[in-house]
Amino acid sequence: MTDPAWIENALVGARPRVVGALLRYFRDLDLAEEGFQDACLRALRHWPNKGPPRDPVAWLIMVGRNAGVDGVRRRARNAPPLPDEAVLSDLDDVEAPLAERLDDSHYQDDVLRLLFVCCHPDLPQTQQVALALRIVAGLTVAQIARAFLVSETAMEQRITRAKARVARGTVPFEAPDAAERERRLATVSAMIYLIFNEGYSAGDGAYRTRLCDDAIRLGRLLQRLFPAEPEVMGLTALMLLQHARHPARFDAAGRIVLLEEQDRTRWNRKLIAEGLALVEKALRHRASGPYQIQAAIAALHDRAETAEATDWAQIDLLYGVLEWLSPSPVVTLNRAVAVSKSRGAEAALAMIEPLGEALAGYFHFHGVRGALLWQCGRRAQARTAFDKAIALANTAAEADHIRDHLDRLMAEAAREGRG
Repeated sequence: MTDPAWIENALVGARPRVVGALLRYFRDLDLAEEGFQDACLRALRHWPNKGPPRDPVAWLIMVGRNAGVDGVRRRARNAPPLPDEAVLSDLDDVEAPLAERLDDSHYQDDVLRLLFVCCHPDLPQTQQVALALRIVAGLTVAQIARAFLVSETAMEQRITRAKARVARGTVPFEAPDAAERERRLATVSAMIYLIFNEGYSAGDGAYRTRLCDDAIRLGRLLQRLFPAEPEVMGLTALMLLQHARHPARFDAAGRIVLLEEQDRTRWNRKLIAEGLALVEKALRHRASGPYQIQAAIAALHDRAETAEATDWAQIDLLYGVLEWLSPSPVVTLNRAVAVSKSRGAEAALAMIEPLGEALAGYFHFHGVRGALLWQCGRRAQARTAFDKAIALANTAAEADHIRDHLDRLMAEAAREGRG
């Protein structure tokens, strides 16, 4: 019997390639999505007992295409329904011809076409990225809303409007030419990094790792399209340098391990070497952008052999550049962490206090604020901030991490009280 976790990961990983291929066949986004969902349901029924096909992606494309054709025929009421499922589950026979015709380059073309269609300029930019995250990556509305710091209702409406506009036929399905790809590059890059960040920040597990791996794969594909674009190099380098730390980011029980406490011997040195080479290549273009600056920050962390050797003053300066290039409350919050290391907790706390309203619903704001308040000896306020962070935690690992802080804070207060 095939492991259900393996099947789930295979379906998640196949999504962009299958939906991309079905979009090419049907030129209808809803039909492509429906075909993929139907194929997944059939896979869940047949793979556990009969085993997966040689090429799961090719199988899903074939079954999804047949399901889409059947849907079109049923609507027209002029053809018999799809063959019986027993026929479709004869994996070796039905899958082989299609698998032979589909190679990696074919898949890549479909994925890139899907990316650039979702990021068409006829759609408002906020709808472009949201639609791409939903269709290409398969993120839930809740996950996308969290990435944009908006409510689920608002994000649901945003995605619905984008899909309706696509359905009306105002967005062409042709792959864009070189000039048009250039105009859409920033949006596609943002979408890829949001996919990565969803996997990186939300916790451990095969699904999260798959999101990071998929985002890195898309970044590499984008590099092939834009080999001389320094921001694409920066984006890919940033993801590589951050993902290299994944083996050390969680302990055996799945609890978060802070960067300064990680076993750096467990970091993936191959990914780090690739990322560092890309950072250096990008910066030689002397056309700095947000992804390059973030990659340079990640490089300083990954180059440091110990936490104590980290060049926090340089990281502070780089975050200052990033604030100028791409100002946002989250960038300032991240800079405050560097400031706390180089100039002290009081200076960092002064930086983030004005962000309270903008980041009121952001887990990391309250976690960082609680830690800074604790360092400043303001335990009661720190406890309140930690309580807010726990209420906003996106995963059990995040909540457990803050509870560990609370437990240590309370133990410290008890020791001093006895003294």
